[in-house]
Amino acid sequence: MIRLETPRLIIRNWEDRDRDLFFRINSDEEVMRFFPFRRTRDEADAFLDSLRAGNEERGYGFAALEVKESGACAGFAGLYPSGPIPPRPAGATEIGWRLAPEFQGKGYVTEAGEAWLRFGFETLGLDEIVSFAVHDNHASVGVMRRLGMRHVPGSDFDHPKVPDTHPALKRHVFYTLARDEWRKRQAAA
Repeated sequence: MIRLETPRLIIRNWEDRDRDLFFRINSDEEVMRFFPFRRTRDEADAFLDSLRAGNEERGYGFAALEVKESGACAGFAGLYPSGPIPPRPAGATEIGWRLAPEFQGKGYVTEAGEAWLRFGFETLGLDEIVSFAVHDNHASVGVMRRLGMRHVPGSDFDHPKVPDTHPALKRHVFYTLARDEWRKRQAAA
């Protein structure tokens, strides 16, 4: 898997030492408040193994964010092939993230996101990267905006994988960034 570095982070594939943190960010009520499920330890371990294998196969994916200063795993960020969502067919590339509470609000996701956008547009040659979140998830929407992503209101959608038992989590806002828009933003910076 590709290894990326930013001023404060090492973006790498998952290691066994990350399992406790990975379980915590997949079962914590605060971290998972915008998801209709919480993972058990066995489910989290299986998901980590699946991500690690997929990252190795593709060369990228939802990858561990290691804080250089401490060596601690803070959570994950990365690019991932999206399943079918109403605004786009299967095969769109999504940027996503999840952090433990003590690492939130420090700019780590934006920093990692910028590295992943560069990788996606320059290395993978993607034409577009998308992101979506529950409409009330203001923190994630803020990251999308800081990354220069554009809200496409007509493409907001009810997520097909969110059960009707969680109506407050169904509606998702949809953001996108095209390679040409990203290049213009880079040139202006």
